[in-house]
Amino acid sequence: MVLKIITAHDAKPGTIIMIDGEPYVVRNVDISKTGKHGASKCRIEAVGIMNGQKKIVAVPGHERFDVPMVDKRKAQVLTLGDKVSVMDLESFETMEIDCDEEIKNDLQENSNVEYWDIEGRKIIKRKS
Repeated sequence: MVLKIITAHDAKPGTIIMIDGEPYVVRNVDISKTGKHGASKCRIEAVGIMNGQKKIVAVPGHERFDVPMVDKRKAQVLTLGDKVSVMDLESFETMEIDCDEEIKNDLQENSNVEYWDIEGRKIIKRKS
């Protein structure tokens, strides 16, 4: 579910936007004004939340981006494997979620984590 729609001018560092159907966090925005009758251009540097890849897009200033709803929740680790099995601490729902290798090395069974639900995709972001 899209929370709101913003223009490229309104994208600030730290804003989460959708680029090519993937959630990205904006790291830097450069706005350049063109000539007398031209439209301004925005160069947006962003880092993917799910994959960690850096992406740079150059778009007109009036280009619109979706801002997804990010649901941050707490969970308890049940088992560790290729995916981490966790139980939500509010709804007691169990699920298997992807996790970064650096975070996975710090996890232990019965420890608490914070996971993000972005557009139905879940990822463990940190140990709490």
